[in-house]
Amino acid sequence: KMSSGAADLRQRKKQNCSESDKMAPEERNKENSKLGRSPKYMLIQRFAKLFFGCLAAVTSGMMYAVYLSTYHERKFWFSSRQELEREITFQGDSAIYYSFYKELLKAPSFERGVYELTHNNKTVSLKTINAVQQMTLYPELIASVLYQASGSEEVIEPVYFYIGIVFGLQGIYVTALFVTSWVMSGTWLAGMLTVAWFIINRTDTTRIDYSIPSRENWALPYFACQVAALTGYLKKNLNCSAEKFCYLLVNASTYTFMMMWEYSHYLLFVQAVSLFLLDSFALAQTEKVHEVYRIYLFSVIVGYLLQFENSALLVSPLLSLVVALMLSKSLQMNMKKSTFVSRLLKIMYIYLVLTVAVTLNFLLKMFIPHKENGHLLKFIEVKLGLNTTKNFTMNWLLCQESLQAPSQDFFLRLTQSSLLPFYILVLIICLFSVTQVIFRRICGEPLKETVKLEDGRIGERPEIVYHVIHTILLGCLAMCLEGMKYLWTPYVCMLAAFGVCSPELWMTLFKWLRLKAVHPILLALILSMAVPTIIGFSLWKEFFPRIMTELTELQEFYDPDTVELMTWIKRQAPVAAVFAGSPQLMGVIKLCTGWMVSSLPLYNDDDLLKRNENIYQIYSKRSAEDIYKILTSYKANFLVIEDSICNEVGPVRGCRVKDLLDIANGHVVCEEGDNYAYSKYGRFCHEIKMNYSPYVNYFTRVYWNRSYFVYRINTVISFQS
Repeated sequence: KMSSGAADLRQRKKQNCSESDKMAPEERNKENSKLGRSPKYMLIQRFAKLFFGCLAAVTSGMMYAVYLSTYHERKFWFSSRQELEREITFQGDSAIYYSFYKELLKAPSFERGVYELTHNNKTVSLKTINAVQQMTLYPELIASVLYQASGSEEVIEPVYFYIGIVFGLQGIYVTALFVTSWVMSGTWLAGMLTVAWFIINRTDTTRIDYSIPSRENWALPYFACQVAALTGYLKKNLNCSAEKFCYLLVNASTYTFMMMWEYSHYLLFVQAVSLFLLDSFALAQTEKVHEVYRIYLFSVIVGYLLQFENSALLVSPLLSLVVALMLSKSLQMNMKKSTFVSRLLKIMYIYLVLTVAVTLNFLLKMFIPHKENGHLLKFIEVKLGLNTTKNFTMNWLLCQESLQAPSQDFFLRLTQSSLLPFYILVLIICLFSVTQVIFRRICGEPLKETVKLEDGRIGERPEIVYHVIHTILLGCLAMCLEGMKYLWTPYVCMLAAFGVCSPELWMTLFKWLRLKAVHPILLALILSMAVPTIIGFSLWKEFFPRIMTELTELQEFYDPDTVELMTWIKRQAPVAAVFAGSPQLMGVIKLCTGWMVSSLPLYNDDDLLKRNENIYQIYSKRSAEDIYKILTSYKANFLVIEDSICNEVGPVRGCRVKDLLDIANGHVVCEEGDNYAYSKYGRFCHEIKMNYSPYVNYFTRVYWNRSYFVYRINTVISFQS
């Protein structure tokens, strides 16, 4: 019975698809005959619209990529720098990612390079890591293959090839947002406005200025392509060829996105929740939504296998939700439509899915060994006020700007560019229209097969409803964590641009206002052209001179102290030496010198987090003997102390590294009448510079400049005063 039912379903889909393919030309021909237009004329018009729209989309992406490249050159003087000076511009985790790209290119063969990365024991002392799995190095694998296979060794330097790919992906990112807005509104004017808002609000739409190799810069362009394809796939009355193309693009982009970013399944989970709510209110074709669920399921399985059996994917909320949705749907399909149980299941569908998903996730975590970022769950508890902690790592994460609530400056910037006011206007109109549609569905009124402009029912379009739900969910996350704004703001640009350029949105508003003095359809068409044109001219007048100033102004980025430190290490330090210091500096040392380090700026591994906390003790009030024992336990030979951390004057009280260490160690100085414990030792990074016993017994200063002090860790300890 189930197989025959599935066959009937497929047959109905084929019939509907063929019927829509046949009906669409007939309807267009009737409309054209009424307007006195020939089918040939309309075909030429549609082709011209598609051609110039695609040309504008591709041009926008290429111009944005060129803009990023030009801005990067002006900011860092990249072409006039030596290789070492260029590499210093990669900071923190970015330095680690690029260092592995360099290692792949130096390997005698690609296979040997991959093997060395998966069995890496030359990066972190006393630790063998699978760098490909732990750091999601698939972008670097792809970049190295492309660089060598394309024969680019004699044409372009590796660093230019690497950042060129990233800038190119950002161009694809912008093009995908352009296409999404175009598909939703029907005019590529919306795409142009999306790109303008995206570039003007670049500080809040992308992290490309600060961290070129970061995983999201590689992954989010693929997610934007997936969203664009999903937008087209959800549209009603889509012809078969367009539907198949969108389906294949959703497949390919979802798989790629899953491989590029270790946190991709969390973002796909938010998307799955949006589709779940869309389907629960019967606002989209259930078959299409469940096809997307199958894509999620297959992506998780493929990701699990290709990411060296990554158990975090098996216990991810995405997998639990998708399986729960499929189980719940099969229960509904097996029930007869007229039975009381079936009606009860429809009413309790959301509750049923959530219950099954939570239960399944709990059972999976019980029986599957996993390391699913336990520190992330602890962080969420502390962030929500459900728990308190003195743990250094947790408090350090809480102090990071990206993990705090967004500042007022963020909303002020969006308001000054007119983005936020128009987004709120579009969101309110769409939200009210969607609420009306849901109320009609509850009352038993069916959805219209085709929504016409004069209907003023923008909330009946499934792709619009999906984007409304999606931006609301991402917006809620962005209101909690400022770092989430890079996921939310691009889609704010897209939704706001779609709204002001969409005659349907203005028509929906006029339907509520019941305009009689002016013909509402004519006014909606005029406003959908006039409003974005006015916005575009105002943005051009105010922001275009600023953007051109950025490109023409030469900026100075030069860090001579770091250059001197790296030069000294390469010339004076033994090849087998192990360096200890702050994780951010260790990433740069690993990239610029290739020497082994004791810690890395990575926060997805409990052992590395513990190492970071232990080595940060060099900035605490601990004895020389304690610090010596910690460093020698990691086989460190040299210690690098940064003056910027030791003498840090942070803007937020209690968020400096030394403050967090004092809290964790119970060494807080008495302040403002509060009674805290006090350490009998001075701060290590200060005391070691005094060159007196016992510090000189354990450590010997071998190099220093204005920013860094390097000490050799003595293997033979002398206690002579």
